[in-house]
Amino acid sequence: MSGNISEFIRIIISTFETGIFFYAVFVMLSYLTVSILSIATIRTYFKRKSFTDTDSLLRSNIAPGISVLAPAYNEGETVVENVRSLLALKYPNFNVIVINDGSTDDTLQKCIEAFDLQADYFAVRQTVKTQKVKAVYRSRNRSFNRLIVVDKVNGGKADALNVGLNISEMPYVTCIDVDCILTEDALLKLTKPFVDETDKKVIASGGVVRVANGCEIQDGKILGVRAPKKMIARYQAMEYLRTFLLGRVGWTYFDGMMLISGAIGIFDRELALKVKGYDERTVGEDMEIVIRMRKYMMRKKLAYKVSFVPDPLCWTEVPESWKSLAKQRNRWTRGTIETLRMHKDILFNPRYKRMGLLSYPYWVIFEWLAPLFEIFGIVITFYLALFGVLNIPYFLAMIFLVYSFSVTYSMIALLIEELTFYQYHRLRDILKLFAAALTEPFVFHPYILYCALRGNYDFLVGKKTWEKFERKGFTAEARQVNAPEYGNQKRVQTR
Repeated sequence: MSGNISEFIRIIISTFETGIFFYAVFVMLSYLTVSILSIATIRTYFKRKSFTDTDSLLRSNIAPGISVLAPAYNEGETVVENVRSLLALKYPNFNVIVINDGSTDDTLQKCIEAFDLQADYFAVRQTVKTQKVKAVYRSRNRSFNRLIVVDKVNGGKADALNVGLNISEMPYVTCIDVDCILTEDALLKLTKPFVDETDKKVIASGGVVRVANGCEIQDGKILGVRAPKKMIARYQAMEYLRTFLLGRVGWTYFDGMMLISGAIGIFDRELALKVKGYDERTVGEDMEIVIRMRKYMMRKKLAYKVSFVPDPLCWTEVPESWKSLAKQRNRWTRGTIETLRMHKDILFNPRYKRMGLLSYPYWVIFEWLAPLFEIFGIVITFYLALFGVLNIPYFLAMIFLVYSFSVTYSMIALLIEELTFYQYHRLRDILKLFAAALTEPFVFHPYILYCALRGNYDFLVGKKTWEKFERKGFTAEARQVNAPEYGNQKRVQTR
């Protein structure tokens, strides 16, 4: 009997080891495939870019109109500087709509004073139902005639964006975070896919987001790109390089994008209104609306495309404390699960073509379940080690394989960055990021796994808070934001 039990345990261990091996190989091959597609897409982008006269389009009056929607909740420390940077964008036909989502600090008052605002009569259409709009402000100063500031009852980020959709009269809307910095030509580059595409209707376009921590910033502009001073921010800088240069760019190769970052993205406003705007039931509203827009186009059997611009168009501040990072990643995990659950009818559904047969399953396996699989594997490995049945040589070989791939993958992202967009000009910045890539698998990655596990737990118990992390702001002197988290303030029920 004991011999049969030993044989059974041996079979289980062998099956576990084989499963781990094939899973690791599958993950690495999928990442390499997307990376190759990303490189091909970036090469094509640069070839087309060399034949494009962007200056002519910039001066043209036929450039499509864009409304920049910037929801703001308790952003008094940085709102004026960031709004000024938005107004300085180089584009002939745009306006900026700042939506003050019931801030409890001086966000609104600072805008009124800095931009000489006064209440303006403005009939707000309720195409998408939202919380009550208390007032709409315009500037008495003609220098700020592109600016509209809306004061509304608090309803959350999705509700604030829906107010912007209702108020805008432009054919396209760009939804950004008010604490991000856009490059001066961001709107121009984001709009190009809508102008260039003739065979399909471009319904949305995203851009690359980079880490602004450590950069030289003045008057809302990036004067010098630097590696972050804190290691936790450097880890995220490398993560953003991989995510955008080797991830989302690759998915555009076969039109498989399901997410456009909430930090920067441009949408067809008419279509966004047809699908009833942003959904307030999820904290992953940026991903959810893209999926809903794609489903609408496929159900109507209309030719469409979701585009992506590989240029670094947006610079954002990332968390510099482990606590703040946990809040952010917890929200990302919950938003992903909520969105995937809301659209579970897509999974392996041929009606939704590539999204149903490839993109959606990929997100389920690699964005949702992969961290759980990894945690499960770690637990089993420790269990086997505890009872002395762990195959040590095999375990060490797998660790070396995974670590080597992780570092190599990061180096590929860094190499592509330096060969293409070349944002980091100083050798010491490259070396700092290289050092971060070497230690990331042992420090940053395990913590991200913990955040994913906690996010899954919080989803199961029904947590809904938006979890805004503390920011220092883009100033020479660090400042602490003592505002409550975005989702923890009192919310008024949607009518």
